[in-house]
Parts: sequence; C-alpha cells; structure tokens
Amino acid sequence: MIETKNINKTFGDNHVLKGISATFKDGITNLIIGGSGSGKTTFLKCMVGLHEPDGGSVMYDGRDFTRMNFESRIEIRTEIGMLFQGSALFDSMNVEDNIMFPLNMFTTQNRKEKLERANFCLERVNLAGKNKLFPAELSGGMKKRVGIARAIAMNPKYLFCDEPNSGLDPKTSIVIDELIKEITEEYNTTTIIVTHDMNSVMGIGENIVFLHNGEKWWEGSSKEIGSTDNPELNDFVFASKFMKALQKKP
Repeated sequence: MIETKNINKTFGDNHVLKGISATFKDGITNLIIGGSGSGKTTFLKCMVGLHEPDGGSVMYDGRDFTRMNFESRIEIRTEIGMLFQGSALFDSMNVEDNIMFPLNMFTTQNRKEKLERANFCLERVNLAGKNKLFPAELSGGMKKRVGIARAIAMNPKYLFCDEPNSGLDPKTSIVIDELIKEITEEYNTTTIIVTHDMNSVMGIGENIVFLHNGEKWWEGSSKEIGSTDNPELNDFVFASKFMKALQKKP
C-alpha cells in the first residue's frame, strides 16, 4: 500500500499540487485522472522520487520515502516497476537487453538467470521469442508490452504506469489495460496508473483519484463515477466521451 499525506509541489509561482492525500491499495488498479495541467503526472513523479515534494510525505507500506536519503531509497526503488508514457525503450538495445536493464543495475544475477527472467517476462506479456528484435521493429502495442515486461522484471511490489495507452488504437488499449490488471491481481501489486482515457477508467478503474487544479477533487470507483454529482468530474467525463466520439467520425 502507498499513502500520500498532504503532498505539495510548486514550480516557481506555479502551485501544482495542493495538499494531496490519497491511499493506493494492493492488488487493485488505482487510477489518477484529470485534465491537462491538473497535476497528475507531477503527483506520480513525486511518489517515485523524480520530483521532491515541497511538503507532505509518501509512505510505502509504512516507510517514509520522502524522509530517506539516496542510499536509503535504493531498497524501495528496487521494489518499483515503471512504465513510461513513450515506453522509453533503449533504441540501441534489443528487446532482451531492454528487459534485463534493471536486472543489470540492481541485481547480482548471472547472465543465465537474467535471461531466464527476461524470457519469463516476455511470455507473460505474450511476446515469447521476440528477444532479438529492436524497438524500431516493434509496433506501438508491442513496445508497450516490452515496457511492461521490463517494468515487472524485478518482480515489483509497486507498479507505476504513466499514460500506458497513449498513442494506441482502442483495441490495443484494451489489451494493455487487461494485461496490467491481470499482472496487478496475479502478483498482488500496488498499481498506480495515470490516464485520461475514459475507456480505461470504466474498464479497470477499481480505485480512482480525480485531480482538479492540483487538488484531490473526488475519489471512488468506476461504478460510482457515473452517478457522481461532482460538476468538475462530470465535465471531465463528458468532455472525454465527446472527444472520443469525434475521433471515431470518418
């Protein structure tokens, strides 16, 4: 479980996060949603240490990540898997080496052990045998799946996904959503997903945190989101559905 308590973050005169407190539970898909500029990606980056919050705390199963020095954070970092928005694969590395990258950094496993883990992760994301392909040879959906394979290579307790469906067609997006949900349940992972995709919200949104102007404005499940009387959330949902409808027009 990950808990944030009164997280604040400013960049110059821009107060991006304003006292956000939230709880993200194990074994379910926790979604962070909100419009552009709402602070959702900054919030995620504060949780993983890519940004340092100006106030508040981030607790990993009771461990205060924000109060730790660099050396003390290493243990928690080895428990974190990260799927970046653009997959962030290394173009000069093939699929196999991309997946083994965190194993090379954080473990003392030998080459055979790392290769076995890479093959296991590739099988888990339905890409068995694609070891020697390079990112330029992969489709967008395949890149996302390789990104997921790399994110789970260390068998993480915590999985962060930043816009996992960005740039994907609706059918491939559903495949990625279902894969993330399956991995979350299978390994009892604390999974946190930043997204603006309403298909993801309605499909796998077990716990949803809605940010508005840097504040937590609403929290609930996909079953509750359709009956909320929160006007800002309703505007976000309606706008998202409207844009989806426009995109489907020939």
